[in-house]
Amino acid sequence: MRAQHQAFFYSLFFARLADQILLFLVPLVIFQTTGRVSWSGIAFSLETFPRYLCFPVLGALCDRYSPTKLMRISQILRAVACVVGITAHDLVGGLGWLIALSALCGMLTSQGVVAREVLLPQIFSSHRFEKVLSYSQLADQLGLVLGPMLAAILLSWWRWEFVVAAAAVLFFTADIALAYWQKASAFEFTVPEGTHGTWFKPIKTALDHVIHLPGLKSVILLAAAENLVIGVTLATSAAMVTGFHHQSGRYYAGLQTAGACVTIAILLMTARLHFSRRILGLVGFSSICIGGVVAAASPGIAGYVLGFLLIVGFDKMFNVYIRSTRQKIIPARDYGKTTGVVILLNNMTQPLAGLAVGVFSTRHGPGAVILVMSLCMGGLGLLVSLIPHIRKDQNPSAASASSYER
Repeated sequence: MRAQHQAFFYSLFFARLADQILLFLVPLVIFQTTGRVSWSGIAFSLETFPRYLCFPVLGALCDRYSPTKLMRISQILRAVACVVGITAHDLVGGLGWLIALSALCGMLTSQGVVAREVLLPQIFSSHRFEKVLSYSQLADQLGLVLGPMLAAILLSWWRWEFVVAAAAVLFFTADIALAYWQKASAFEFTVPEGTHGTWFKPIKTALDHVIHLPGLKSVILLAAAENLVIGVTLATSAAMVTGFHHQSGRYYAGLQTAGACVTIAILLMTARLHFSRRILGLVGFSSICIGGVVAAASPGIAGYVLGFLLIVGFDKMFNVYIRSTRQKIIPARDYGKTTGVVILLNNMTQPLAGLAVGVFSTRHGPGAVILVMSLCMGGLGLLVSLIPHIRKDQNPSAASASSYER
């Protein structure tokens, strides 16, 4: 890809890096200050819930205004929020400012995510979309991996206020890279035509698409099924490695690093090799499901490591399949509003997975919970694959007519 397009991905990387610094920093600082895990959990909830809840509204914004402007506003406001939060803490005191700025940055991050989803098909219309999504995911993954590491290093040198200031600098850097890309590429987003009406109407339109667009419900179900296994894996990985398998914290950190490396390798392979969208979905979904069963059923650490690496490594490949498929299904004029609602629906199963861990893991063990979630994922995937064949058998004339119209 050309240099100006590389600047676009650098912008994604710097913004994600700063976002992950804040996401890592807030619960840690709250716990170190109060000494109470409960307050740390509350802070994490206040920090993350707004990210999901605001997706439908933020998606509708992308169909009304230029997503390029929304991305730039998102990055500038996140930098400003960091500066204001630090200043208010120094003047007034209290950790509420840290939680507030992180919650606000979380919502603005969600705006950047949806804006990016809407922008990518127009920016890279001449490129294979699966390749574009792989590079986008790669920028995200590098930020996800390096953000907590950088935050931990900076916290060992500086007070947390200076780490937040470093995050502000990264947000500004991301905006500079995006501004350079916009000027060098001379890209102008074409706002889709359509009537917007009240703010409730875009959400109604998105829900209508979810219900009636052929194939969209299947994509949502598959993503929700995958998030069951991802959610339970993330919630239990520390307990499985250090508790059930009696390994050290250093071993657990090494496993996380190995997972990140495998993910990056798979994303690079996805970007460089021309796999069909169907193959990406089949390989990604099957690998995650098999990985969950292996991780849950293995009596030794080696089997758990294999299962864990299959889950986290192929998660991003399956994500490429999901995002490229829904881009083909959703009409361009409603892409922002519908994507916002779809992302919310996709992620609703992760909290359910965490709840299942909290309710059942004490009595039955985390391995049993992982196994049940993996089997549920496989069952949902099988159901989604069988539904079109069942409908075809029940109404063959409609199926042939539909085939003719295509």
